[in-house]
Amino acid sequence: MSDYNSTDFTSPSTFILLGIPGLEVAHVWISIPFCSMYAIAVLGNITILFIVKTEPSLHGPMYYFLSMLSVTDLILCTSTIPKMLNIFWFNSKEIKFSACLTQMFFIHSFFAMESGIFVAMAFDRYVAICDPLRHSTTLRNPVVVNIGLAVVLRGTMLALPCPLLARQWPYCKTNIIPHTCCEHMSVVSLACADIRISSFYGLTVANLVICLDMFFIAVSYTQILRVIFSLPTKDARLKTFGTCGSHLCAILAFYIPGLFSVLTSRFAHHVALHSQVLFANVCLLVPPMLNPIIFGVRTKQIQDRLLRLFIPKGT
Repeated sequence: MSDYNSTDFTSPSTFILLGIPGLEVAHVWISIPFCSMYAIAVLGNITILFIVKTEPSLHGPMYYFLSMLSVTDLILCTSTIPKMLNIFWFNSKEIKFSACLTQMFFIHSFFAMESGIFVAMAFDRYVAICDPLRHSTTLRNPVVVNIGLAVVLRGTMLALPCPLLARQWPYCKTNIIPHTCCEHMSVVSLACADIRISSFYGLTVANLVICLDMFFIAVSYTQILRVIFSLPTKDARLKTFGTCGSHLCAILAFYIPGLFSVLTSRFAHHVALHSQVLFANVCLLVPPMLNPIIFGVRTKQIQDRLLRLFIPKGT
């Protein structure tokens, strides 16, 4: 077992994930809602992937982007929640230094990828509503694949410097991370060096990803709303806006908590640490849980396919 209070190392072989500081006695109880949400997220996103794969009518840009979102959600929550539950249930707090850096990369890269997918979905809705006659030619399968590759490449390139910078710092304070996962600043704050480069890069990337992507989404929806309000009847406006409802709900569920979590962890030092850690975990888990529910409830094609799964024909 590693020494939890080691202070004479510069390259630790392991870190200790403390869990939720100050709430250790409640870990088992806290694990119940988190485990339930994780199970819903996994089941829901796998269901979405199965439905899109097996239903030919859903083989289109909107549902390809939805499939990308489901894969991203599965990886994002699976990179953190199983380890968190191990901490809560089995007091398994150790994590290898290399595994910690890998987890850090997955958290930040897939967060950026998910944000990029929402931009791609907004672009899909923009073309479908503002230029419907060119939708099938603008978003052909090769274009969708290229957009997906660009989203993955952007997320990878933006997140890669975080673990690379974290790896170069000497760690001589402690190897205890007051968190349930290897979040970037929680790790580098343990370094006994000037970490302003890591801090500045992490904050800049987080704000750029969130703010720029929200800007592009806002521009898309400004054009969409302009077209919707120009439609002649109220029914036509409601029907057209309804095609964007699930996307808007998913955007709100992702960006509002994410932006609040980033700002709280950086600037709201008066907020209790256990509250910050709890909220950070909620931000990682709630969107992957809600997205399949939102799209399942608000998308008629997915509803119909689900009904056919559970209600055989002729009954």
